[in-house]
Amino acid sequence: MPLELNCTPELGHLRSTVRRFVRDRLEPIALAIDATGQVPDHAIAEMRGQGYLGMRLPPEQGGGGFDLSTYCLVMEEVARSHRVFTLMMDASSGLTPIAISRFGTPAQQDKYLRKLADGSWIAAFGLTEPGAGSDAAAIRTLAQPCEGGWRIHGVKHYISGAHRAQVIMVIARTDPAKGAKGGITAFLVERGTPGFHVDRVDKTIGSDPIELAELRFDDCFVPHDAVLGQVGQGFAIAMSSLTSGRMGVSSACIGTADRLLELAVEHVKVRSTFGQLLADRQAIQWMLADSATELAHARSLAYETLRRIDAGQDPGPATSMVKLYCSEMAGRVADRAVQIFGGAGLIRGVPVERFYRDVRHYRVGEGSSEVQRMLIARDLLK
Repeated sequence: MPLELNCTPELGHLRSTVRRFVRDRLEPIALAIDATGQVPDHAIAEMRGQGYLGMRLPPEQGGGGFDLSTYCLVMEEVARSHRVFTLMMDASSGLTPIAISRFGTPAQQDKYLRKLADGSWIAAFGLTEPGAGSDAAAIRTLAQPCEGGWRIHGVKHYISGAHRAQVIMVIARTDPAKGAKGGITAFLVERGTPGFHVDRVDKTIGSDPIELAELRFDDCFVPHDAVLGQVGQGFAIAMSSLTSGRMGVSSACIGTADRLLELAVEHVKVRSTFGQLLADRQAIQWMLADSATELAHARSLAYETLRRIDAGQDPGPATSMVKLYCSEMAGRVADRAVQIFGGAGLIRGVPVERFYRDVRHYRVGEGSSEVQRMLIARDLLK
């Protein structure tokens, strides 16, 4: 059956374990988040207890040492409950933790990674600016050398969870003449650093706890050992996680769409209009069929790409295709689910309404749909 496709047989066995945990332990927390707008303190403890934080960090750095396919399967299953849990996974196994693991000095790894892996610290990634989003090379935040280190000047905005983060990887220009080719550097900036300010926290279209921060750096001093990797390597570091980032988002889209379809199927079997179950109406049946077909297509494309990545093969533009298709597929499935639920689908507290708002993020974050199309076309035309 298309909904039971698995990346590998081994991961198929893991899926049932993760799904039970999500249903029994995370779903009650998700309902509490919807009711209060706050994430309970024990949510991180639940994720930590199952080993779902720091999954992709090496064991010697406090992580689980799992490959990308395993991480994506857990991301897919966790996304069936609430997007907050996928953000917890990303904060401990996403761009900044992985970048520190790959490019950090032993001292940086010792300082940050165990805290990030166990969820006691949160990391954020400071790239986007008022004039630079998908066009990462257009950043204007400037870091100038000084005695003992660097002074950072500039603004970052729409930075997910940065107001709660203890450490932020900030991408800044260090040689404007070189631009992306050796003129951009990554810095690890901790909360409380003089000159670092959180100017604003923005609510989003999504769930209440999902917030974006605007950060300001006014002559913010950081020592030389705050540089991540080499000076001038920042653009390459920022781009190094594109593959895993796109696949993680795609997996979350698949899991969300799977749960939405499940909810829609349950609803049409009990909801009647004009004396007839919705399940018996052809218009509804076709909506369900289209959603199931698109979901199976998304899974097939994503899982084949994951197999190639884990085999050490270059996926080429496939990760852009996966991210583009899965994010837009999830939006269509969510829209149909709301339509099937009718008036109930518009009410806060009904899961399909929350899913509908949360999936809209995915077509913008980790490279917008338009950027993915540009990258796919560029590969075709090169």
